[in-house]
Amino acid sequence: MLDYGLDLSAVERDLALPDLVAEGDELDALVSAQADWSKPTPAAGWTIAHQIAHLASADANVLIAIRTPDAFDVVLKQAEAAGSQHADLDAAAGAAQPRSELLEQWRAGRAEVAAALRDIPLDQGFPWYGSQLTAALMVPLRLMETWAHGQDIFDTLGVSHRPTGRLRHVASLGVVGRELSFYAAQLPALEEPFRVELTGPDGETWVWGPEDASQRVQGSALDFCLRVTHRRSRAETDLTAVGEDAQKWLDIARVFL
Repeated sequence: MLDYGLDLSAVERDLALPDLVAEGDELDALVSAQADWSKPTPAAGWTIAHQIAHLASADANVLIAIRTPDAFDVVLKQAEAAGSQHADLDAAAGAAQPRSELLEQWRAGRAEVAAALRDIPLDQGFPWYGSQLTAALMVPLRLMETWAHGQDIFDTLGVSHRPTGRLRHVASLGVVGRELSFYAAQLPALEEPFRVELTGPDGETWVWGPEDASQRVQGSALDFCLRVTHRRSRAETDLTAVGEDAQKWLDIARVFL
């Protein structure tokens, strides 16, 4: 299986990759100005340091997957051995480092990942958790993770997280991953088409799906991204749904497995 079976043919790496870099730079500007990384974030047991450590660890794993794919088996075995605690243990190990070292590690890893994803052919697969991925998925996936974990830090610090056009990559992942949401919830796959209409940060409308679809989701792109990344409950958003399956989707929506 490649790219979890998602249709990412519309992804333009030349546009998405600079957005990934910009997302990381924005978060960097926020956290580098904070001397205290021990503040707890909305993720239970995770401080700011845990959030940055998680991002740094994921970047390191991306580099292993691309540069030495055979060695990624070790990463998978470690994750399997740790089970549901894997992310927590990984983040805790990174967060135990001095703040300055963790910051430099994250910065270096971001730069290396951007270069690796720029240079690898778009049709070249590399291993990941449960699938073979390509840069077409990994670029927006890293952007989504950076934005979502960044949202936790913005919330912690009480700073407004200004939405940008970069959210389109996150929203696209949420839309094309609709079937994964139903799969993860152990619900039957849907065959009926959906229409998604989201209002972007600049007032433009982003659309997916046929105009005459009976299953419809509408609202702000920001709220949709907050929902599919589980940063907000459905009740905390302005999202509306028409159709039983569309209603169910908003209840169980997730951007990835």
